[in-house]
Amino acid sequence: MRPVIALSTCLVLAAAPSLAEVPEVVTDIPAVHSLVSQVMGDLGTPTLLLDQGADAHDFQLRPSQISAVQGADLIVWIGPELTPWLDRIVDEGSGEQSLSLLHQTGTTIREFEADHNDESDHDAHTGHSHGMDGHDHAHHAPVAGEHDHDGLDPHAWLDPDNAALWIGLIADALVERDPGNAVTYRANASLALSRINTIKDELEEQLTTVKDQPIVVAHDAYGYFADHFGLTIAASLAEGDAADPGAARRSELRALLKSGGAVCIFPEAMGDPDMVTLLAEGTDTRIGAPLDPEGRGLQPGPMLYDQILVGMVTAITDCLAGN
Repeated sequence: MRPVIALSTCLVLAAAPSLAEVPEVVTDIPAVHSLVSQVMGDLGTPTLLLDQGADAHDFQLRPSQISAVQGADLIVWIGPELTPWLDRIVDEGSGEQSLSLLHQTGTTIREFEADHNDESDHDAHTGHSHGMDGHDHAHHAPVAGEHDHDGLDPHAWLDPDNAALWIGLIADALVERDPGNAVTYRANASLALSRINTIKDELEEQLTTVKDQPIVVAHDAYGYFADHFGLTIAASLAEGDAADPGAARRSELRALLKSGGAVCIFPEAMGDPDMVTLLAEGTDTRIGAPLDPEGRGLQPGPMLYDQILVGMVTAITDCLAGN
């Protein structure tokens, strides 16, 4: 039986807000906004720059948003690898107020593989290479016919262990700027951490019987998620963010599905499902419910991060189980 996760649980504050001035906090994407919201609780609401439904990789800030960034006491964002449109503003005077989560010590990071045909250096989900900061960089399984997609993979929030680490770092940053409310921030962070760990354990159990079955996803954004939960990603439609697969790529994927190389293929929220339908037509590959790794189709707020993980695992489990 699938474990029941109460997404409507309210965050409980251990102490009433003090009269201290709560920092103005700006965040880049819905997942980060959700984590910050959990730590701030009833003390305040962070600003979310990315509009609901917008693509994090291709966004332009409005003048009012630029002013919000420039006036913020704290900017919490993934980093320029995901939102380069925010990098210039941070560099132009907001650097001391910036908490770039991807570059924080202890964060598990991975790189897009420079050579997908070299299987001697790593195994699926277990191989590692060392990056610029000495951390291990996990890799997903190489796929025949995949092309190069180099660089640091910015989708690190899809590893719940990273989210758990970041909760503490966000609390530290808020306490530094608002020590009068330190007890509340710490209590909220402790509760958020407990929630993430509970959900993570339940989702790992939910995937136990299906995770070895290969799947195809919309684009190369699921490496952290697959590495953490032990999923087998056979291929992605687009090898880069916001890149449309060309004719050769579509032919490769069609051959993969016809050969039975994937049990399920998944469209992505806010994306066009037609290509997924065409690729799967006439094959035994099942089409799963859309995945939403960025929370683009979800209502922003404290519960959004949990909903991202639960929604993705539920869609994958249902499809692989034939539900």
